[in-house]
Amino acid sequence: MDLLDFSDCKLYFEEPLPAEAERLIAQAASEYGEATAEMALLRAHLLAPENLTVLVGLYRYYFYQHRLEDALIVAERAMQLSGRHLGLPTDWNLLDETRLGSAAANSFGLLRFYLLALKAASVVLLRLGKIAASRARLIKLAGLDSRDQLGAGKLLEVVDEFQGSCDDTAPHPELQLVAA
Repeated sequence: MDLLDFSDCKLYFEEPLPAEAERLIAQAASEYGEATAEMALLRAHLLAPENLTVLVGLYRYYFYQHRLEDALIVAERAMQLSGRHLGLPTDWNLLDETRLGSAAANSFGLLRFYLLALKAASVVLLRLGKIAASRARLIKLAGLDSRDQLGAGKLLEVVDEFQGSCDDTAPHPELQLVAA
């Protein structure tokens, strides 16, 4: 399955958004850096709690504000919602090629969103210093994406190289990713 082929699929941001929620997202973008931006995003979330565009806005806001615990909650919520629509198990550990095939037949664009939300959660976990939890997700993604089109395999290589370069007698520096 070509995870980079967008030729015949609907993408998450094409879902209709209530006009007021759309206005609130635009307001949050124009007020970025001010306390009112978060409130606008949260109000949009109240209006459209299952809209993935709203969740992406919240995730980005929290991630770039370095509120990583909040970003992780939003990434996991995005996985939960998209996974439910795709008929995927609630536990990402249970993903396999058969389930991905069924999900792709249902909505390829939404499946790609789900997988990218899983990768986003992995990145946040890395930033939080939860390397083992992040690696487990990256290993799962890399196993499902044999051509590494989502980049989980490359990220896993970087994490493993970093982990291998730490010598057991020296203090271990924290792995810090500065961009996702």
